[in-house]
Parts: sequence; structure tokens; C-alpha cells
Amino acid sequence: MKKVIQKMSFVVFLLSTTLISACTQSLGAVESTQTASNAAQGPLDAKEIEAFANPLFAEKMKEYNVAGSSFVVVRDGKVIVSKGYGFADKEKKIPVDKDTVFQIASVSKTFTALAAMQQVDAGKIDLHGNIEEYLGGLKIPNKTGKPVTMYDLLTYTPGFELPDETTFTGPQYIGQDISMDEFLPKHMPTVIRPPGEAYTYDNTGFLLAGYAVEKASGIPFAQYMDEKVFKPLGMASTSVRFKPELLKRMAAHYDLNGEPRPLEGHAPTDGPQGSILSTAEDMAKYMIMQLQNGKFDGKEIVSQKSMELMHSYQAFAEKDIPITTVGFENYFLEYANGQHVVLKGGNLPGHSSLMVLIPEQKTGFFMSYNNDSMVSADIYKEFMDHYFPETEKKAEPVYLSLSEADAQKYFGLYQNTRAYWTRTSITYENGSLVLEGEATGKQKLRMIHPLLFVDEAGEKVAFKEDKSGNIKYFYYTTIKGLSLVAYSQKMEIKKTYSDVPNSSSYKTHINNLSAFSIMGAKSGSKFDPTGTMTQGEFTDALIKAEGHYVMAGSEDGLRQQLAAGIPNLNPSAPITRQVAAAMIQNLKQLEPVASTKTKLKDTADAWAKDAITALVSQGIVDPDTKVSADGSFTFRAKALLKRQEASALLDLAFGYYSLPIKR
Repeated sequence: MKKVIQKMSFVVFLLSTTLISACTQSLGAVESTQTASNAAQGPLDAKEIEAFANPLFAEKMKEYNVAGSSFVVVRDGKVIVSKGYGFADKEKKIPVDKDTVFQIASVSKTFTALAAMQQVDAGKIDLHGNIEEYLGGLKIPNKTGKPVTMYDLLTYTPGFELPDETTFTGPQYIGQDISMDEFLPKHMPTVIRPPGEAYTYDNTGFLLAGYAVEKASGIPFAQYMDEKVFKPLGMASTSVRFKPELLKRMAAHYDLNGEPRPLEGHAPTDGPQGSILSTAEDMAKYMIMQLQNGKFDGKEIVSQKSMELMHSYQAFAEKDIPITTVGFENYFLEYANGQHVVLKGGNLPGHSSLMVLIPEQKTGFFMSYNNDSMVSADIYKEFMDHYFPETEKKAEPVYLSLSEADAQKYFGLYQNTRAYWTRTSITYENGSLVLEGEATGKQKLRMIHPLLFVDEAGEKVAFKEDKSGNIKYFYYTTIKGLSLVAYSQKMEIKKTYSDVPNSSSYKTHINNLSAFSIMGAKSGSKFDPTGTMTQGEFTDALIKAEGHYVMAGSEDGLRQQLAAGIPNLNPSAPITRQVAAAMIQNLKQLEPVASTKTKLKDTADAWAKDAITALVSQGIVDPDTKVSADGSFTFRAKALLKRQEASALLDLAFGYYSLPIKR
């Protein structure tokens, strides 16, 4: 759930608990009881699946430093194989087994969608009606004039400005009991995009969906899930809450370096967006129900009509780029190999999960493991390549020519609608669009048709127009660009301030920051480029420029981090250039470019010198600071920072630029 950009889950019948040590055997050398052609028919035989999975998990868990993982495969209503790999607790040498509990994090969203569709089936919620009718009087601030519906919430399209405003996790929440009634009125973001218009991975939407289930049913959410979902499915080791008997069996949590990290709880305590605990054995039952169109053990858990909505794509970036169903998603599109796949991942600090369903093949798999890596993506790719390989070679696209005049409508700055720190510039060069972002670097985009382009690695970029035919969003399928979790929105660039001439070397930086609402007019139409700033004003602009403030609970930590090591800070005092540089570097944490010589000629305080030279070596320097051929420069460290200088430093440090910045 937490940490922008990244996340997933799997399930069970325990034939045996096997600890797999590091394995050097080549995957291609694995002996199988099935022929390759039989393997391509899908997972059918337990021994063949183990022969495939054992060395794969050994290799990938070692590569990604994963201590332990569960793995379960179901097909045709049966558990074919269920395995535990490695350790639930490596210090105590406790192996992962069928009873090991993991936090499945955002895989919980599929359960919330199921519960909501049960209420739709019962006629208690109108899927396309105003969701406020089911929130017990709670109001959603909305600037669009179009009401949010349950359908919008479950397809990740409600249009919230801050979709992670309600994503509070941490060890401090474990012993607390915070109700949704108490929590939601204090943490309600505003709808700023018309609901249904743009995909943005959205935790708040699923929290509200669960709250609506609670209000419509008259049953507290955790109790509802126990009575209406978990018990009918026989999921005795699954809960929305931290029950003591489940905590005793929970896998330890580790970071990417293999170091233990604490268990984190949620606020509110019942988290429809991601608080469920479960085991592989229980998740197998859930997948079987999903693949049996909502039926399990002779009981209808949800209607076939509702299940069809959960398994059919509702939101598309482009006709060949499905994004979300009701509850599920489809990132890693190319890994599906032409199969109809719905999946959902989940991540909390120290635990990750992935659930993959292939409804037409009546096949699914689930895994949970105890770190934050994306090993699940590799397992998913290998699973699909082995059991459902691509059968048709895709024809090379026919690319269309693009003139500079026709390219104009794409030009501009874009900001990810969830991860505000992910910003992109689109320009033109020699018949191609040029996309540049810090995460992706520069990419030339070739046009397949006017709303679909392909980058140099073959990843697709789909544009979306507004009703007037103007480009409003793009969706980038590459994981590097982080657009797999949201559309990026074209930002409006203010062309002029009355006191910023076109000849100003700061004009572009000022316009960029204005577009992202980081800095704007001081008064009226005037930017006040040579005016000064207080430390507090610069801090506010820096927090916006850095971008992670949109993640709930992060702003206080960012403010503490940017102030580290800087003496005598005073929000109302004017800010000097050296204080600004130190604040930026405290958040940016850049290493000086080894190939770039820098030598500070003027006087700066000792606590600021390294920050100044690191920024300058990376090209983060205002236009009036000239760096000589020998790397020497005068920074004017103790001079007061001008607003135009602030715009340049913040733009270059946190804009769309690849670092080091090429000038």
C-alpha cells in the first residue's frame, strides 16, 4: 500500500514443507515429468510444478534476498501444489509452511470489491449511484460537479487529488483501535478530476468502498468480512484485524538488505484498502471461488454477473492496454503472453504478495514473501512463459511519420496523478516525440497512431484527449516510469508574468514551478523574481517540489530531514543561498559527479560546503552562478536567496531532468 510506486501476492495445498537452499542449477536443465508441450497446456501435475518452481524460487529468492515465501497453484477447482520456501523467521529457523501468516496488503482490495459487489447483488448499493448515499452522512469534497460512484472507487478512477491521504501505517497503530467513523472525517481528500476519467492507484477509494459496505450492511467491516466472506470460504486463518492467534504465526518482516523490521499496523484499524492477514491455504480457497464464478462448496458467495465485472477490464489506457477491472489490475501487460489475466499485488513494509488469475484457463497462483522486493514480478513472468507461452509472434508495428506541427499538441510538462514527484517533459526531435523524466531518462517515441506511441525499449505510451481534442493525460507501461500506477496529467504552463521578461534566463524555471503549483505569483500577475524569501516560504516550496508530501504522514519527516545539520533555523528569517543548498541536498542526497571538478571560491560555512559542491557538480545551479572550465565557481553562499534563484534550484533538483543535468 505505502511507498508510491510498487506491489503484489499467491496460495495452497501443502504436499510438503521444503527448505530450498541456494541452488546453482540452470533452470533450463530441470528434468520434468511433463514434456514441454504438456507444460504449455498449463500446470497440471504436482511433480512437474515442483520441478519447475523449486529451482526458480531458489534462484530468485537468493537474487532478491528473500528469506521466505509461500507458493500455491490452483486449477479446475483444486489445489495442484502448495509449497513453503525458506524461512518465516530466519533468526529462529522457522520455515514457511501452510499455516504461515502474511500481511497480504493491497490484495485486500479484491476482497473489498467482492464485499461491495455482494451489497450490489443484495440491492443495498447502486453500483452507479452517488456513493455519498452510502456513507452515513460523510461528505466528499468535490470540485468537478460529477458525483463519485462505487464503480469509480472499485475501478481506481474516483479522481482524488491525494489518493494516499488515508494511507497511514506504522508500528504505533498495532495496539490502537481507530474506527473509520473517527478517521475519515479528518482525512478526506478532494475530488479534482471528473470521476471515471483517469486511472490513479487509489487507497482512499477502497477505504471508502469498505466504509460504504459497513454502512449499507449495518455490520462493522471486520465482522462483515468474517461472516460474509471468510467463514463461507472456510478461511479460518484470515482476518481484517491482528488477531492474537494469527500474530503468533506471522512471518517476520525484513527489509531489502535482509535486516529485520517491525510489524506495522493501520489507521483506521479496519483497512479495506489493505489490512487483511492470510495464509496460502486460505488464499487457495479464495482463488478457487474466484475461478468458479463466485461459487464455493455449493454456495454462491457473489453473483456470476458481479464476478464477470471483477474479471473483465473496465478501464483502458487504449483499446489494447487494459488497466483495471472491478478490483483487479493488469500491470506487466507483456508478461500475460496473450492470455486474459487479472492480478493484484500488495506491499507493506517487510511483506509482499501477488495473486494472478487466468479465468479462461481456470488457473491461478498466489505467493506471499517477507521483504519489499519485486521478486513476484519475475516469478509471474517465468510462470507464464513456462505454462502459457506466447503462441503468436506479434507483428512489428507500422510507425507513422510525425511532423513538428502535429507534435505540438503533445508538448508540455506532465505530472503523475499519484506520485507527484514523477514529472515528465515531452518535446520533439527528428520525427519523434522526446519524453524525458528523471526515472526514465530521455526516450524517443515513435507513433503507431495519434494516441499511441512506443519508446526505444518497446514500451507503450498511450495519450488521452479531453472533450475538445486536447491532450490531457498519458499512460506509460514501463515500470521505470512508475506510470503503471497512474495516468500522468498535462500541466498548464503560465506563459508570462508581467515582471519576468521573455529574455530572462530564469523564465523557463519560473514557468515550470508555476505549472506544478510549487511557486507562483507573489501578488497579482507579478512573480517578484528578485525578491527574497523566508526560510519558511522556501521550506514550503521545497516540500512541494520534492513531491513525497502526498504520501500520508510523510511531510513531518521531510521537514525534519531537510533541516538536519543546519544551525539556527528560523521560519520567519530570510533564507541564504547556502541554507537553501543544504536543505535541497538533505532531501536529494546527491553524490558529487566524479568526472566533474568543482572548487568553491567564496566563503561558505562548513556545514554547507559539501551540499553546495554536490549540487553544482550535478548541474543544479542558478543561471547567474558561472562555473569556469577548471571547475571553480563563486556561489555567493551567504547572500540572500532571490525568488528566481529558488525557482532554478528547485526546478533543476526536482523537475523532470535526468541527472547529472546536461546543459
